[in-house]
Amino acid sequence: MAGSSASDWPPAAGRRRRGPLIIAEDEELLDDLLRLCAAAGAVPEVAHGAPARRGTGQDPPLILVGECCAPRLRGSRLAAHGEAVLLVARDRGDAGVWRLAMEIGARDVALLPGCESRLVERIADAVEGAGRPALTVGVIGGRGGAGASTLACALAVGAAGAGRRTMLIDGDPLGGGLDVLLGGERAEGLRWPAFADSRGRVACHALEEALPELHSLRLLSWDRSPCTAVPPDAMKAVLAAARRRGGAVVVDLPRRLDEAALEALGQLDAGLLVVPAELRAVAAAHRVAAGVGAVLGDLRVVVRGPRTSGLDGEEIARLLGLPLAGDLPPEAGLPAALAAGRPPGGERGPLARFCTDFWACFEAAQGASA
Repeated sequence: MAGSSASDWPPAAGRRRRGPLIIAEDEELLDDLLRLCAAAGAVPEVAHGAPARRGTGQDPPLILVGECCAPRLRGSRLAAHGEAVLLVARDRGDAGVWRLAMEIGARDVALLPGCESRLVERIADAVEGAGRPALTVGVIGGRGGAGASTLACALAVGAAGAGRRTMLIDGDPLGGGLDVLLGGERAEGLRWPAFADSRGRVACHALEEALPELHSLRLLSWDRSPCTAVPPDAMKAVLAAARRRGGAVVVDLPRRLDEAALEALGQLDAGLLVVPAELRAVAAAHRVAAGVGAVLGDLRVVVRGPRTSGLDGEEIARLLGLPLAGDLPPEAGLPAALAAGRPPGGERGPLARFCTDFWACFEAAQGASA
């Protein structure tokens, strides 16, 4: 999957999104705008006059007006399209282009060639309908076998079950594959090796359609090939696309932080460090917390029972110097449920209750701080 967009992935039938409208007569400028639309994964329409308002969902998401056409569009219907109108001009150091933009009702100006990257982003955002980024949570084990992957899956299953648009990203190449844990190793869809060459901007809707769908969520996991890593640029591009689609994103992180994992940490809203209630696990978690905490500001502890050491959640959180997200007592039926192919967090029990409470509190806190 090379390139700065996911235009290599055809959209599902009937789901093609309306592209931007270009109003331009200068052939050189028109060629530039068509090239920039292609870089954004958008298929534009070309016109020579202002479009009529057609109503919600029918109007173009973005109208790119070339300076060559702007003078004759003064007093046209363009102003009715509000924020969707953008004037595109050559950068000649002429301040009059801003006055021209105001006269036609354009809310912004893009001067070429300097603004090409910003214009590609603007086109892609308009076509994808960019809104509030997804709530993005990473889960990492304080030691091996802590249950981080199980919690990551349960959080994603819980978010999807509550109606949130959810994506689960397997960031641990040596973890065995979250598709196996969710009983979907044979599900159709792309895995990480297909995205190894991704760079720049990946179209979020194309990403969503390319991935397997399990338990009402989209999953990016590993296949059974020898591939044991993805470049950090690929992680950055894919996770950014996942966040742009909104809803919830859960990332299962490896304990040994490679460059790709560090890229993922940089895009998280919060992290959960899963620590068994054992003294040795607390000692191991100190090292993991130090590495993660250097990159991620909001790191919380989830303490998993049974408490054979006599340490409770509050004490473990104090020893680690981190806030306590909650306790996970033993769940007797969980191993049998996983063996039967039922997803973690999909049934009533302590794990499902933790996930429900976590998302409710986390979403409320994020909304209050927005």
